[in-house]
Amino acid sequence: MKLATFKSGGQEKIGIVHTADTLLFDLAAAAHRSESANPAFASMLALIDAGESALEQAAKLFDKHGKDESLSIKTGTAEILAPIPEPRQMRDGMSFPLHILQAPRGQLKLAARAKGDMAELARIEAEPLGELPEVYRKQPIYYITNRFSVRGTNTTVKWPRYSQVMDYELEFGIITRNKGANISAAKARDHIFGYTIFNDFSARDAQRIEMEGRLGPAKGKSFDGGNVMGPWIVTPDEIGDPYKLKMEARVNGKMRSQGVTEGMLFSFEEIIAHVSKDETLMPGEFIGSGTVGNGCGLELGWYLEHGDTIELEVEKIGTLKNRVERQ
Repeated sequence: MKLATFKSGGQEKIGIVHTADTLLFDLAAAAHRSESANPAFASMLALIDAGESALEQAAKLFDKHGKDESLSIKTGTAEILAPIPEPRQMRDGMSFPLHILQAPRGQLKLAARAKGDMAELARIEAEPLGELPEVYRKQPIYYITNRFSVRGTNTTVKWPRYSQVMDYELEFGIITRNKGANISAAKARDHIFGYTIFNDFSARDAQRIEMEGRLGPAKGKSFDGGNVMGPWIVTPDEIGDPYKLKMEARVNGKMRSQGVTEGMLFSFEEIIAHVSKDETLMPGEFIGSGTVGNGCGLELGWYLEHGDTIELEVEKIGTLKNRVERQ
């Protein structure tokens, strides 16, 4: 099942994405039609909180009314929001080894370019990547970002005035369900509601400076509209193996990055086990994979420009599309 949050008639609604992702089936309207109104269909968080029974009712409503054209609207004409406009929490990881190795070198190259030091730039480019720091193999590494700055597909990201270096990140992630603490990796799959795409837009020049403080990204990541996810959530039964999905980033229609979800240092199940150690995991949280290798301009030395359109596509999920503009 693919589940979206969208606006229709000025109201925020949730629905099932169907007919090759071209239509949105309005769950609340269908429940009203069947005289079986359910508060679980008021929002995506309400649906997640309601548990498996609400998903079963959604499936039954679609089986009964899915062919009724009056209960669906076209995805191309709808305002599709982030699947959860305000997640209960947002964590983003560092799970792909190639990105972990290449990103710091990208920041050094960015600093050399800013100084006009071509000799230093050539020296950095000639150096081998080196070994992965051991900490990344010992435990999942992640940071917590601004859950109020989330936007969905087809939105324009207004670049922060304090930054001149615009970048995208090709990621996917999970939405959680079932509140719990001290969850074992073996049982963590019961806490995955579904999968979505994540574009962790990054102000690289701001990030480069603040990371010298050795605490984590702040203004390099947190600005209004910079955490983009969507276009919808796909439930695990439709995904199959989530660690074999093809990924691609396109800028202005041209392929910029390709990858696969395979090769994460820790699976989402293992990340959940780590996060939930003596800490309650809430339903409706987002956990990102981190950037796939070569999945951002920082690694490629190829940044975004004013007016660029970025599309992130992940197999079996869909395409997340946004435009960037300077303010």
